[in-house]
Amino acid sequence: MSEKKMNVLLIVLVVIISFAPLFLVKNAEFGGADGEAETAITQIATDYEPWFEPLIEPASGEIESLLFALQAAFGASILAYGFGYLKGHSKAKED
Repeated sequence: MSEKKMNVLLIVLVVIISFAPLFLVKNAEFGGADGEAETAITQIATDYEPWFEPLIEPASGEIESLLFALQAAFGASILAYGFGYLKGHSKAKED
């Protein structure tokens, strides 16, 4: 199998794995770990008070999700750049 075909296959698999839960699990709530942690903490220690409050509170859950996705994309971009740089650097040493 050529490298191009393998890359396309991997991209298709990532898309399928990413979107399959949205179609397979009907009426499910995909909450984050933050909400679960808050619930667990308040059950264990009812008098717990957070150390600090957020500086900016997003207007809705959708905006919060967007900001999280942008943060993840930014981090992935930095990692991809770093790996690409290292790969190019090692390839240049070979030549």
